[in-house]
Amino acid sequence: MDVDTRLLRYFLAVAEEGSLTHAAARLFVSQPALTKQIRQLENLLGTRLFTRSRAGMALTEPGQALAERVPALLADWDRALRETRQVAERAARVLRVGFIASAANEATPRIIAAFTRRRPGWRVDMRQAAWSNPTAGLADGDVDVALLRLPFPGQDTLRVEVLFAEPRWVALPDTHPFAMRDVIPFRDLWDEPFVAAPPETGGWRDYWLAADERDGHPVRVGAVMDQPDDWLSVIANGYGIALAPESSARFYARPGVVYRPVSGVSPSQVGVAWAPADDANPVVRDFVRCCLDNRPPLHPETDP
Repeated sequence: MDVDTRLLRYFLAVAEEGSLTHAAARLFVSQPALTKQIRQLENLLGTRLFTRSRAGMALTEPGQALAERVPALLADWDRALRETRQVAERAARVLRVGFIASAANEATPRIIAAFTRRRPGWRVDMRQAAWSNPTAGLADGDVDVALLRLPFPGQDTLRVEVLFAEPRWVALPDTHPFAMRDVIPFRDLWDEPFVAAPPETGGWRDYWLAADERDGHPVRVGAVMDQPDDWLSVIANGYGIALAPESSARFYARPGVVYRPVSGVSPSQVGVAWAPADDANPVVRDFVRCCLDNRPPLHPETDP
């Protein structure tokens, strides 16, 4: 009998979290989808792995036996997969770099040019991810390194170097009453409908709604989107507003949408991230070095 390693990863997340809700947030999937995967694994094995109650998910005796074996099994598989990919990448001389939105803004071309000088013959394969994948494929091993917006779910399990910070602005339809203001206090936006990332992104969604900077005021969600083009469309059509990095005004300009500075909300940070297993990978180290050497000058009002 063959079992998809994804099912084992889902099982292990539920076992470690003791909660479908927390495991779903950690995995960036919906709770119903996770429940379906756990049932599929139980059907394949012909036994119940969890007992469900209001207190959470508790391992059965067979579930405990599986939970003791799965971490080592997945670690061995991840190691084999990583080594295979690294050999293939060295042969092809390609470094896979995931990114969210505008990556490292104007610094991105400088970083890639510096890497190309440091590694002649190598090519950087830039792979943009949807907002429903805040690690841009890094958590799944789909990329070698990533340029990401911080904070993101699972950040504490990866290596991260902060490159710079920039203010969070607000994107509004150009017909909005606030569109002509020079600066908008965040408090004035609390009752507005916001365009949000998918719920399964957890803390990532909450950060871009500034949920913890509203003094307990509830968030109104007007639409849910995970792609920049769709995000811009719903804003232009008046279904909601959204916090965005200042650089969005340069990288995501669109008729019908205006960007305005916001006071009273913390800045957004951009970082380069990689897996701890790649600490000794010389190609990843070179790319990280290029990121650090080519980051923008510190901004006294936003950078740490």
